[in-house]
Amino acid sequence: MSTSIEQLRRHEIPGRVAVVAGNGGLAKIVITTKSSTAEIYPHGAHLAHFQKNGEQPLIFMSRKSYFAPGKPIRGGVPICFPWFGNRDGGPSHGFARIAEWQVVKTAAAPDGTVTVQLALAPQPGQAAWNSLRTEFTVTVGETLTMELTASSEACDGGLEIENCLHTYFQVGDISAVSIDGLKGAHYLDNAAGGNGERKTQAESPLLISKETNRLYLDTTSPVEIHDKKFKRTIRVEKSGSNSTVVWNPWTTQKLPDDFDPAEHQHMVCVESGNVKQNKISLAPGGSTTLKVVLSSRPLK
Repeated sequence: MSTSIEQLRRHEIPGRVAVVAGNGGLAKIVITTKSSTAEIYPHGAHLAHFQKNGEQPLIFMSRKSYFAPGKPIRGGVPICFPWFGNRDGGPSHGFARIAEWQVVKTAAAPDGTVTVQLALAPQPGQAAWNSLRTEFTVTVGETLTMELTASSEACDGGLEIENCLHTYFQVGDISAVSIDGLKGAHYLDNAAGGNGERKTQAESPLLISKETNRLYLDTTSPVEIHDKKFKRTIRVEKSGSNSTVVWNPWTTQKLPDDFDPAEHQHMVCVESGNVKQNKISLAPGGSTTLKVVLSSRPLK
């Protein structure tokens, strides 16, 4: 059940955190710091905006995205959890990105950062997963930090989970983008069809010139996106993650109507998580945290 905007306003912090009606009338949390702004929808705990003062937005949003209950938001940072990809009888990429999350607390720190913590309520029809306590914490400042924590409250029996922060980055022109940090890594080439052909990245840096959908396995390395048009480098640092996904649908991948194929020119996804053979076995009482820190600097 959706929490009303009026109910959420108890989490406001004057000058730092405001709750407003966002796209589609959904509640939206607007964060302002001395160095940046950000926006989070409790629907899907979806980070839809992060922008440092004086820069282009770091995060890409589709112009055609749905903003409606039961539908995922296209762009931003969808939370893929507790599975990744398709699953019979369940929504693609799990139910977390279409669930209404509860706002637990907001806080403004002396260093100027602002933190928003959300929690995933037990979901109807998902009894197998409701022993998980799942929280998403976003800290906004000069950098953007996202932490997805899942803790098992089960007394017996473990769970196998997948998680991924499916981050869409805004770029000036995909033809002027190069990606460093994955040379020598093994990946499944999901743009090749089927279940993905296993390959090793030989090129460095990676250039995107066609439909690209690579699931890199057993990699913990940071990744940098060099954007010649926007004259900046975006750095993706992570912990608690052994998988990285690089994705651009180009104009050839069939997508729902919430994405204009022409928008492929201005986005690239670099996603951090634990997918396929890197899925997590969570024992009763166990906990796991996926942490991603995003930063940017002028391109040298």
